Amino acid sequence: MSESTYRTLVAWQRAIDLAVEVYTISKTFPKDERFSLTQQIRRCATSVPSNIAEGRGRGSPRDYRHFLHQARGSLYEIDTQITLAERLGYCTAEASARIQNAIVEAARPLQGLITSLDRKMEYR
Repeated sequence: MSESTYRTLVAWQRAIDLAVEVYTISKTFPKDERFSLTQQIRRCATSVPSNIAEGRGRGSPRDYRHFLHQARGSLYEIDTQITLAERLGYCTAEASARIQNAIVEAARPLQGLITSLDRKMEYR
């Protein structure tokens, strides 16, 4: 892959970091949650960098923007799910705070990409 690939995007790199953190923390969830909350939060965590990558691979800015919005929506889902996991006692407040911090760190560059695309599309 060339240097202009999605792998060079800070948003993608931070999303990968978030996914690793989610997988690590969700290992502590109860075994009976393996096919519900654990699976759901992991799916969302995987969705963030996957949507960034897929959007980057699309040919049009409109498609790219759509996938970036999908990634942002998955960040909101992760936030909701980790809050629920904490309230249910599946993870500590510290673990939840680490995930929420990672969400913020991933959301910043992601929003920057969305804003940049919005501006480019506005001037077309």
